[in-house]
Amino acid sequence: MFAAYVTVTILGSVLNGIAAVTYLIGHDYPKAQADMKRVPRSWVPVLGTLLAAGALGLLAGFAVPLLGTLAAAGLVLYFVGALLAHLRVGSRQLVGWSVFFGTAVAALVVHLAQHRW
Repeated sequence: MFAAYVTVTILGSVLNGIAAVTYLIGHDYPKAQADMKRVPRSWVPVLGTLLAAGALGLLAGFAVPLLGTLAAAGLVLYFVGALLAHLRVGSRQLVGWSVFFGTAVAALVVHLAQHRW
């Protein structure tokens, strides 16, 4: 179980960290996604910061388990919000979302299982 916990946590942190960087450096993809979902572009850095906090929180969970669990739960909520944003505008382009959401759920599950919360 420990190997799954470490693997999923690191994978989730890397994926969300890369996404956070694209949001924070002003890459065109997050801007296009914000436009498609009719989310103000001023939210893009905020969303990137939330992703970065989730990624760092997952890693911090190795030292403070509760923090990792809370970060995983926060990422799950973040991606539920992303799904609602997709559905609100009728977007069915959910492949990327499903990868990130699945990783966040997996991170939450392994954190809960590893620490028996």
